Amino acid sequence: MAALTDVSGSSKVVDRGFVTYSNDAKRDLLGVNEQTLDIYGAVSAETAFEMVQGAQHKDPVAAISVTGIAGPNGGSDEKPVGTIWIGTAVPNKQTLVKSYFFSGNRQDIREQTVFASLTQLLSLLD
Repeated sequence: MAALTDVSGSSKVVDRGFVTYSNDAKRDLLGVNEQTLDIYGAVSAETAFEMVQGAQHKDPVAAISVTGIAGPNGGSDEKPVGTIWIGTAVPNKQTLVKSYFFSGNRQDIREQTVFASLTQLLSLLD
């Protein structure tokens, strides 16, 4: 969010943002289904899809969702640190959900995620 709101005048184009670290927040704020979290986990294509759809439902304009493991802890063999899912949606276009694997420290992974999410959103706006 800071990548957008650090720019003066951003309030003309940025309406809101949701920080949904916990599964409860994902359910409560974005409407992610309990079954999705139980079956696929918080870091999954399915969760990223439901998150971006929930954000767009709250405000039907361009939306981005990110779910992943930036580290340095929290990874597993199945979902190692650096595993990121990004969902992007704009009105009247198909929602795009893509997986990424980034390397580096937590800050590196977060910066790569910001760049990838904005690039992915721009690809839908073309």
